[in-house]
Amino acid sequence: MRTRRSALAAIAGAASLALTLTACGQSGEGGSKEKTGDVKGATIGIAMPTKSSERWINDGKNVVKDLEAKGYKTKLVYGEDDPEQQVSQIENLITQGVKGLVIAAIDNKSLNSVLQQAADAHIPVISYDRLILGTENVDYYASFDNEKVGTLQGQYIVDRLGLGKGKKGPFNIELFAGSNDDNNTKYFFGGAMKVLQPYIDSKQLVVKSGQTKLTQVTTLRWDGTTAQKRMEDILTSSYRSGRVDAVLSPYDGISIGILSALKSDGYGSGSKPLPVITGQDAELASVKSIISGQQTQTVYKDLRKLAEVAASMMDDSLKGKKPEVNDTKTYDNGTKVVPAYLLQPVSVDKSNYRQVLVDGGYYTEADLK
Repeated sequence: MRTRRSALAAIAGAASLALTLTACGQSGEGGSKEKTGDVKGATIGIAMPTKSSERWINDGKNVVKDLEAKGYKTKLVYGEDDPEQQVSQIENLITQGVKGLVIAAIDNKSLNSVLQQAADAHIPVISYDRLILGTENVDYYASFDNEKVGTLQGQYIVDRLGLGKGKKGPFNIELFAGSNDDNNTKYFFGGAMKVLQPYIDSKQLVVKSGQTKLTQVTTLRWDGTTAQKRMEDILTSSYRSGRVDAVLSPYDGISIGILSALKSDGYGSGSKPLPVITGQDAELASVKSIISGQQTQTVYKDLRKLAEVAASMMDDSLKGKKPEVNDTKTYDNGTKVVPAYLLQPVSVDKSNYRQVLVDGGYYTEADLK
């Protein structure tokens, strides 16, 4: 950090030191912490939710790679879906002297106290893919257009069932949503329901379980086993007659659990074809499932680009620059509107997976065999 030079420059010792220590402050828009000195070689803390999901492992690796390419050192930790453990890990990172934090929150309301510690230490915070709520001490948000993710899922179901092409139905559909402690859940579900609700209202889509409210359909920690159990319960209670024609699933890991329940109930063989099943994240197991004709669709989000955005945001913040953002209105965390950069998701199914995922370099043909 450069010592400011002014008329006080002649004052030596303690006065000079005190001035140096106050050189870091908060800039205007986004609340980023101004770093005016040489930050090359500084250490950035990266807190990810869990290693149980392929996508978060890839996110961690990608953020590390991009930050190290910019000359930073990194400390990567995983909270294993335990909010208290994540808070403790972030506290430790602050104690160890990290100069910035990139955080994908497990519980988006559990970090207020520890982020105050970060603010007191003039540490900029990038909220990574999951918006951190209830605190002014989050500077920028890197994510995807989360409502569009849900819109793509809902529209895929409508198109696949032919509802937009004159077919009247009725078709039976069941609804699943993500974890209730993830702010993205309401955007995914809301985007999907904007498309699906008119067909539910007209009875062209029927939710036989009657579970249509977000509070009824969430899946804690995005857990596939939890989703499998709920699907099993729905099949037992609501489908003694009739069959499921479509399932709105917000995430590939949940889709895998839903598929397990359906196959155990005889779907996928004989007169019970598997329903249309959506997903998200283009995880390898689900892409293979799509290729084999089981899961129907996923929403691809290029995590490589997300990591690049987060790394650039951190680099700019530490160098006293304003990071590039493209949304300054949508993501109100309850205390402030967090400036965001949103990337665009892409719908993927059996017809275009090779063009999007293989030609795009996300997977190789060998990966998918």
